[in-house]
Amino acid sequence: MATGVKRAFKYRFYPTDAQAAELSRTFGCVRKVYNMALAARTEAWARQERVNYNQTSALLTAWKKTEELAYLNEVSSVPLQQALRHLQNAFANFFAKRARYPRFKAKKTSRASAEYTSSAFRFRDGRLTLAKMADPLDIVWSRPLPDNATPTTVTVNRDSAGRWFVSLLCEDPRVKPLAATDTAVGIDVGLDHLLTLSTGEKIANPRHERRDRERLAKAQRELSRKAKGEGANRRKARQKVAKIHARIADRRRDVLHKLTTRLVRENQTLVIEDLTVRTMVKNRSLARAISDAAWAQFRSMLEYKAGWYGREVIAVDRFFPSSRLCSVCGSLAEAMPLGVRTWTCGSCGTAHDRDVNAAENLLAAGLAVSVCGAGVRPQRSSPGGRSAMKQKTPRREP
Repeated sequence: MATGVKRAFKYRFYPTDAQAAELSRTFGCVRKVYNMALAARTEAWARQERVNYNQTSALLTAWKKTEELAYLNEVSSVPLQQALRHLQNAFANFFAKRARYPRFKAKKTSRASAEYTSSAFRFRDGRLTLAKMADPLDIVWSRPLPDNATPTTVTVNRDSAGRWFVSLLCEDPRVKPLAATDTAVGIDVGLDHLLTLSTGEKIANPRHERRDRERLAKAQRELSRKAKGEGANRRKARQKVAKIHARIADRRRDVLHKLTTRLVRENQTLVIEDLTVRTMVKNRSLARAISDAAWAQFRSMLEYKAGWYGREVIAVDRFFPSSRLCSVCGSLAEAMPLGVRTWTCGSCGTAHDRDVNAAENLLAAGLAVSVCGAGVRPQRSSPGGRSAMKQKTPRREP
């Protein structure tokens, strides 16, 4: 049988009142178990002791036997065990210095989610039934699953807008490496244009948040006027704000999926700049625009799709002066403010579009890495292909 990568297929569903109540209870129990296990491990850490997954699993068994926590027996045990596994992964990432120390989950801000493994759900003839439920979920099958797909895990979540989603993790034999090509492209991200390619193509920035900014501001003003607390009016106002945010995020994600799929299908090598978006959004003047452009999400999608289809993503060091370097003669211009969109090389007289020139320089630097690796050293691992490379060039890019 053909094999492929494992993909999560996400669908919206509409639970009955009984199913919604059961899932809400499960979300609460998952959050409770995660927080108690985190507290236990934190206390042990303060005593210079290590607590692993097996020990927290034993703690969970003991908690269920107490009168105070007996309600944990009312929901499926699998999502509770999965919560402990997620905590174990969080600590593994912390010890490997890939993430911060795990944080407690708050009821209002944490993601309402529960993960079921194959022993806790039944999937037959396109009907999904979860443990502790008599009826299957009413799922809107917006796209087909792969033929003969058998989900290995099912994740149910409710977003802040009150929408319910289910994700089925399946092996997709349709995802295979594409035929190799000799095409390569440099990609410069921006705000005036979302992307500028080394081919000269510029892709407009949809500015999703700006299009809904007035509606969002009005909804936020209405929310701010509601009395603090858990009243119905405040809950409705908060959900109205969440729905606008969800609409913005959905449109942004749709555009990025289409762009990244197209770029990966058309090019064998894709060269991007290794930007530290987390640091850049600290600029109060540009934070909203940078967040709306979603550069980090674009890179993440590009890298995992490149991994799927056998493409190569190369990240050039953020200090590489791509904008100020003449792509024709290699001369380095003086400091160039962001407001300068076109400039002329003082050495060869070539007139440059700032963004196109940057994309061409990124492509040249990336190809140098790909061909011979001259003048570079590894910077960090790139999930989509080669390690990202750090160019040994003057760090004078503004």
